[in-house]
Amino acid sequence: MDLKLKDKLALVSGSTAGIGHAIASALAGEGARVVINGRSEASVAEAAAKIKRATGGQVYGFAGDLGTAGAAEEVVRLYPDIEILVNNLGIFEPKPFEQIPDADWIRFFEVNVLSGVRLARLCLPAMRRANWGRIIFISSESAVQIPAEMIHYGMTKTAQIAVARGLAEAVAGTGITVNSILPGPTKSRGVVDFVGALAQAAGQTFGEFEKEFFEKVRPTSLIKRFATPEEVASLVAYIASPLASATTGAALRVDGGVVKSAF
Repeated sequence: MDLKLKDKLALVSGSTAGIGHAIASALAGEGARVVINGRSEASVAEAAAKIKRATGGQVYGFAGDLGTAGAAEEVVRLYPDIEILVNNLGIFEPKPFEQIPDADWIRFFEVNVLSGVRLARLCLPAMRRANWGRIIFISSESAVQIPAEMIHYGMTKTAQIAVARGLAEAVAGTGITVNSILPGPTKSRGVVDFVGALAQAAGQTFGEFEKEFFEKVRPTSLIKRFATPEEVASLVAYIASPLASATTGAALRVDGGVVKSAF
């Protein structure tokens, strides 16, 4: 299927690895011009080169912390005509509620929520002028099923859904759509590192830990495994495309059935 993304300019925040990297690769593979983002020049250059080799697409790089206002302003100054914004940048950290200080709540909100809010605010004027655009927030099933082990993370994912819906209402009647994507447990770099450490500590292989995780921690999963970043990216690429023009204001699940609801 041709997603009609050729030459569209896309920015994917936090895209040097994991889900963000897979999204950037999927968009580039569909012919979009993609801006890769990470904090270091080295990681950005490596990721951009990898995607170029794999897709032959036009890939640019921006090294900077898009959780800060200064970096957000700079990337939009350099690429003022962003047509597709994928707010993927995010952090997570399991921690008991009683041990989460105010500073952590503020840090999580700053990175996971305000980064996308700022970028959307900065990109929106160009999208309005063109009467076309896509703004996508990578949320999580944790927005619906708040994890007891990281409530502050779940709070930010719920906030992303609220922002996306409100912004979709604000651009109603235009060619701009705004949606949030809710991945379930996914084999991203952070998850692989975290689960790998837990598995090693328990004397298990990754596969053994994964089987036990879906039996005991996420038993509602219907696929009984971690999704791959590429499986998430496929949905994002479609939602970013002109073909998805009737999908807006939605919270779209690619969660492996973890959320036990038909709606």
